[in-house]
Amino acid sequence: MSAPGAVAAWSADPYTVALRSGRGPLFLRRGDGWLLPLDVERWCEEPDEADWTVLDRCRGAVLDIGCGPGRLVSALAARGHRSLGIDVSPEAVALTARSGGTALHRSVFDALPGEGRWDTALLIDGNIGIGGDPAALLRRMAEVLAGSGTLVVECAEVEVDERCEVRVADGRGGLGTPFPWARVGTAALAAHASASGWAPSHRWSVRGRAFVELTRTRRRAGRPASDPLAPRPGQAVSVLGDGRGSRWA
Repeated sequence: MSAPGAVAAWSADPYTVALRSGRGPLFLRRGDGWLLPLDVERWCEEPDEADWTVLDRCRGAVLDIGCGPGRLVSALAARGHRSLGIDVSPEAVALTARSGGTALHRSVFDALPGEGRWDTALLIDGNIGIGGDPAALLRRMAEVLAGSGTLVVECAEVEVDERCEVRVADGRGGLGTPFPWARVGTAALAAHASASGWAPSHRWSVRGRAFVELTRTRRRAGRPASDPLAPRPGQAVSVLGDGRGSRWA
């Protein structure tokens, strides 16, 4: 189940306004007034050097959780990957479609297409914070990915392990609804991963951004290899794509 507060926060202003304009300022605001800047301009541009190090590690079918306006999903599609973005913001899903990617308006904690069959999943731009519980999110990703799948996570650039309630803020008085969030550095991620059946297989930093690739340490009995995007009889949901009328199970 998705968290209603989080869905409402990312589905309304000021986040939608920032995505539509392609620029900030935009922040996550804690209850004590502390502000975490959100890099809307970078999200709305083409992938940068750091993003390409992530894209180069993607294999097979790729799921981008919290895809935003779709820069990674669109780049993957252009490379010929079977890829899907999911986001709780309708505006983000629409922008992904307009940029050539395919996206579904859904939370990672809702039922997803191809669960247990994805080869690569992405939690970039701080999205390890989704739901405010990194360990729970990592356990969920173990359900979504194939047993041999890999998870690429972008961590905070400083060592931190924080869970808090935040709001999306525009710095001019506009505030979204409160929702739970988390921030973890690479050491904290490794600890949460170890407790959730994952292990770091590769770590790197580019342009001040820190990334970790995780692989499973405890593999469940896998399903037969198959395309996670292939529709199943009687199970289809509409998604926004490139105009070809995609319907995915």
